[in-house]
Amino acid sequence: MTPTHDTPPTMAAVRLRGHGGLDQLEFSRDVPTPSPAAGEVLIDVHACGMNNTDVWVREGAYGSDTDPGEVSTWRRGRSTLEFPRIQGADIVGRIVAVGPGVDASRIGERVMVDFSIYHRPEGDDSLADIDYIGHGRDGGYAEYVAVPEENAYEITADIPDAGLATFCCAYLTAEQMLVRARLAEGERVLVTGASGGVGSAILQLARVRGAVPYAVSSPGKEDALRAIGAEDVILRGSGDLVEEVARAADGPIDVVADLVAGPMFNDLLRILRPEGRYTTAGAIGGPVVDLDLRTMYLKQLELHGSSQGTRTAFRRLVGYIEDGRIRPLLDRTFRLSDFHEAQRTFMGKTYIGKLVVVPDRHWDEVGAPFAHDGAAGDPDAP
Repeated sequence: MTPTHDTPPTMAAVRLRGHGGLDQLEFSRDVPTPSPAAGEVLIDVHACGMNNTDVWVREGAYGSDTDPGEVSTWRRGRSTLEFPRIQGADIVGRIVAVGPGVDASRIGERVMVDFSIYHRPEGDDSLADIDYIGHGRDGGYAEYVAVPEENAYEITADIPDAGLATFCCAYLTAEQMLVRARLAEGERVLVTGASGGVGSAILQLARVRGAVPYAVSSPGKEDALRAIGAEDVILRGSGDLVEEVARAADGPIDVVADLVAGPMFNDLLRILRPEGRYTTAGAIGGPVVDLDLRTMYLKQLELHGSSQGTRTAFRRLVGYIEDGRIRPLLDRTFRLSDFHEAQRTFMGKTYIGKLVVVPDRHWDEVGAPFAHDGAAGDPDAP
């Protein structure tokens, strides 16, 4: 290992001890500090964003193909999850050491991590067999993390570390959803869960494509959503969803980007134009839905499931960041030692955008300026 400074033998980290409640998340200051293996870099973590996957994996809430209530983790029957596990996918920090085969000139780079673990070679963008950092290997809810060199992308954009940590998972997931649905310039897209991390990312990425996004949210969030790109906001529960969308949208809906599902699922298919496309990467309103197949086949609809994203999509995301075409939507930050409070706040969904965790030793430089400065968000946002 080639270091830039004396890396301590132990570090602070939050470890998931097993499936269950918040009591399964243990903050400790004596976790062994990882060493980068061949082809890896060691990152001094400055910030790490929070995601729904953290909660669902802890709860074992992914079900199985035959039993939606079965305790199961993300990969369903072929899990790479081992306990204890350090979660945290949205990693931002500086490279402080490199393993064999990695150029020492990378030491000192400020990086954002592509959290996907790819099992296929460069050039093969299939996502049929993927995993992610924070699940298949330890992640960023810690002071240090080791990741493959290819996953660490240098970022020079003038964005604070906590803001940069809002992009990784949410924006890559959003980008891949829009890729799957082939959202094109001039098309209209309806976004559910629009004030959450992925939903707010879709609003911005739709505008990057020249598409027109409409947001579904709860009252009080309209101005914030319009500020990040929503053409209009449809208030959930204010009336018949199909009629409200028709009233708000100046024309047919080409794509539905859904992160909620649940009882509104079939209405979302009704909202789509004939030959429209539905894409989803989450189901916080309920994963088991009623589907009238006649709606799907008589309207010639396409339904797309999506999770994470490709190397190509992540590189495109890095380009958007460096070019200033998208901006972070950071609600607030939390100290790593206050992780239980952070996850309770996350589960409460009273925020817009993203929550970010900062190691205590970086709090004064990264966390404090952003602490609790956000607006209240959509309680049903992902």
